[in-house]
Amino acid sequence: MKKLLSILIIITSAGWVQGQDTLVISQPEFVEKVIQNNGGGKIAEKQAAMAKADFQQSNALYLPTVTASYTAMLTNNPLMAFGSKLNQEILTQQDFNPDLLNNPDDVENYASEIQILQPLLNLDGIYERSAARIQHEAYQLKAERTKEYLGLEATKLYMQLQLVYEAVDVIARAHKTAGEAVKIVSDYYDQGMVQKADLLDAKVRLNEVKSQLQYAQSNVQNTSDQLLILMGETPGTYILSPQTGAPLNYDMATYATTLPENRKDLLAMSKAVDGYESMLKSSKMKFIPRINAFGSFQVYDNEAFQFGASGYLVGAKASWDIFKGYSNIAKTHKARLEVEKAKLEQEEYISQQQAELIKANRMLADAKNKVELYQLAFDQANESYKVRRDRFEQGLEKTVDLLMAESQMYHKELQLQQAIFEYNFTKEYLRFLTKE
Repeated sequence: MKKLLSILIIITSAGWVQGQDTLVISQPEFVEKVIQNNGGGKIAEKQAAMAKADFQQSNALYLPTVTASYTAMLTNNPLMAFGSKLNQEILTQQDFNPDLLNNPDDVENYASEIQILQPLLNLDGIYERSAARIQHEAYQLKAERTKEYLGLEATKLYMQLQLVYEAVDVIARAHKTAGEAVKIVSDYYDQGMVQKADLLDAKVRLNEVKSQLQYAQSNVQNTSDQLLILMGETPGTYILSPQTGAPLNYDMATYATTLPENRKDLLAMSKAVDGYESMLKSSKMKFIPRINAFGSFQVYDNEAFQFGASGYLVGAKASWDIFKGYSNIAKTHKARLEVEKAKLEQEEYISQQQAELIKANRMLADAKNKVELYQLAFDQANESYKVRRDRFEQGLEKTVDLLMAESQMYHKELQLQQAIFEYNFTKEYLRFLTKE
C-alpha cells in the first residue's frame, strides 16, 4: 500500500492528472461492475429472457383458448333469416308460409358467443415445447458463460492497470536516479574530473527517461479509459487506480489437461443438440393424429344488447395431415440434417477448446521459464549497476558505462514485471478454461 501511495504522489506531483479525480477501486469491485453494466452481459441476459418467453408460449399446448364475440347482423337472405329466427326461438306457424320463406322481411340478429378450445393430445407440440425448454436452458448457460468471460477480460484489464502503475513507479525511480546522476556528473565536471561529453550523456539519459515517464503516464490514462468503457461509463471522467499493486512474484499452479464436462459453454452445446433432436421428433409426430376438444355457448336476440335464446355446442376432433404436398417429409429431413450439423459443430468446438487448453498449459510453462530467466537477468543487472556505481564514485568507471548499466537494470525490472503479469494472467485464463 505504501508503494501505491508513493506512485500516486509521483503522479500527482508530476501534474499530468490534469484536474481529473483519481478513484481507487478493488479488483472484485471492478469485475462486479463490469459484469453488471457491460453491454455484452446485458445482451446475453436479454437473449435468455427471450428464450424463456418462447418457452412460456408453449403453455398453450395444455391451457385452453377462450374467445368472446358479439355480432350484429341484418339480413333478408331466406336461409339466414329463417336460421336467425330459429336461433332466437321466435319462429311461429306463419314463418313456414312459402311466400315468407322465399321472400322474408329484414331480420335483425344479435349474437353473443364464448368459444373454448382445449388441446388434448398434440405429440408434435409436446416435443416442440421440450425443444423450447432446452433452448431456454442453453441460453441461460450461454449468459452465465458470457459473464465468466467478461470477468476474465475485466481481470486482465485490471492486471494491466496494475502493471502500468508499476511501470510508472519503475520509470519514476529511473527518472530520479538519472536526475541524481546529472547532478553528480555536473559536480565532477565543475571539478574537472569528467569531460563535457560525460555531462551531455547524463543529460541525454535524463531526457530519455523523462520521455518514457510521460509515455507511461499517458498509458495509465489510456488503460483507465478502457476500464471505464468496460464498466459502461464515460472515458475521461476520472482516473482509476488499483487498490493493490501488481504482484512482484508468482505462485506456482497446475491445471487439468482435459476439459471439464460441466463447463457451461460445453453444456450449452450439448443442449443445442438435444433441442434439435426434440425438433426432429416433433417433425415425425406431425404424422400422428392430433386430438382437441371444443365448446361454445351462444346467446341470440332480435334486439341489441338483449339476451333471449341460448344454446351450446361441445365436441372433440381428431385430425392429421395424411399428405401435405411433401412439406412434412421435407421438414423432417431438414430437422435430421440440423441434428447432424449440430453434432458436428459440437465435436469441432470441443476439439478446438481441448487444443486451446493444451496450448494454455504450454503457455503457463513457458511463462514460468520466462519469469525465472528475467528474474535472474534483473538480479544480475542490479548487481552490475551497484558495482559500476561504486566504481564510478571512486572514479574507476566511465559515465556512459554507469548510465548503460542503470538503463539496463530498470529495463530488466520492467521485463520481469511484464513476465510476471503474463504468468498470472495465463493462470486466470486456465482457470477460465477449466471452470465448471
